[in-house]
Amino acid sequence: MIFITAKFRVRPEHADEWIEIAKEFTQATRNEAGCMWFEWSRSVEAATEYVLVEAFRDHDAGIYHVQSDHFKSAQRILPSYLAETPRIINAVIPQDGWSSLGEMAVEDNRVS
Repeated sequence: MIFITAKFRVRPEHADEWIEIAKEFTQATRNEAGCMWFEWSRSVEAATEYVLVEAFRDHDAGIYHVQSDHFKSAQRILPSYLAETPRIINAVIPQDGWSSLGEMAVEDNRVS
């Protein structure tokens, strides 16, 4: 799979609205056949920073994504809300989904 993490620094006046601003792009991407996940999180340390974690099934799915109309629209619209160019890590990983974090396995003896 293609695994991507990107950091988006949003202009302060748009930070609280970023999820709504990116909503159409987010929904369209999530609806792509090759999209495994496309999830936004807001930084707990920097209120103007959002982290996007996304994954695509394979190279073809990644190509489809960046050539899609909704990606091209996002390229035109979203930068005007950003304080800087997003930073990205993009890697091909030889697995097809999330693995369990064995070092923190949840057993039946959970704290209540």
